[in-house]
Amino acid sequence: VQLQASGGGLVQTGDSLRLSCAASGHTLVDYSLGWFREAPGKAREFLAAVDWSGGVTHYAESVKGRFTISRDNAKNAIYLQLNSLKPEDTAVYYCAAVDSDGTGTYFALGSWGQGTQVTVSS
Repeated sequence: VQLQASGGGLVQTGDSLRLSCAASGHTLVDYSLGWFREAPGKAREFLAAVDWSGGVTHYAESVKGRFTISRDNAKNAIYLQLNSLKPEDTAVYYCAAVDSDGTGTYFALGSWGQGTQVTVSS
């Protein structure tokens, strides 16, 4: 399953953004879904995941309390609300179907789709 992210932009420190992610040709309700990001010169980082129902979520410590993941199965989409943005949040953000090894480590399934650039100025 390949998903396409959108909604990024250039914002200032403390601002908020809402990222969206959708898939065409695939029903997402069968999958847990997640968000990752890749900053310049750094490895891709897991941020958040949500189960098929939207009722169970998991966050990386680096974004817990600032970012909120949600999904709308009727619209076949997931979202990431980014609040209190910091310059270190600058990255390309990706969404993906995910699985977990049961230890809180999540990994993406399938190939990566198009990400969306978030740039936070100081």
